Amino acid sequence: MRAQAWLPEYAHGPAEDAGMDLRAAEDVTLEPGVPVAVPTGLAVELPPGFEAQIRPRSGLALNHAVTMPNSPGTIDPGYRGEIRVILLNLGREPYRVRRGDRIAQMIVARYEPVEWEEGELNSSQRGEGGFGSSGR
Repeated sequence: MRAQAWLPEYAHGPAEDAGMDLRAAEDVTLEPGVPVAVPTGLAVELPPGFEAQIRPRSGLALNHAVTMPNSPGTIDPGYRGEIRVILLNLGREPYRVRRGDRIAQMIVARYEPVEWEEGELNSSQRGEGGFGSSGR
């Protein structure tokens, strides 16, 4: 963790918030249409079977048209590098991220590893019905 980094934190506590805020570790200007990996100064060591999901902040999206093009981002348990948040400015003017700004949310979640088996699929009511197949 960098000296200028902030630990992830719940704005209202874990009883009310699912996501912990991540903050920018340095000033960055987001030009329209150009994705930027914004540093947080944080690195984590997650236990096996857990991932950290990095998600956009709704206020940035609504108020400034800033989002994450790879949402949600995934931090795997084996990753030891700095967490950087890919932000994209969908607006028409540059957007300035300042050191300490809340730029994303992080949720730590358990996942189940799977092993694939080849074979025939069981039938289901939906079958191969895809987009829009459940009606209006």
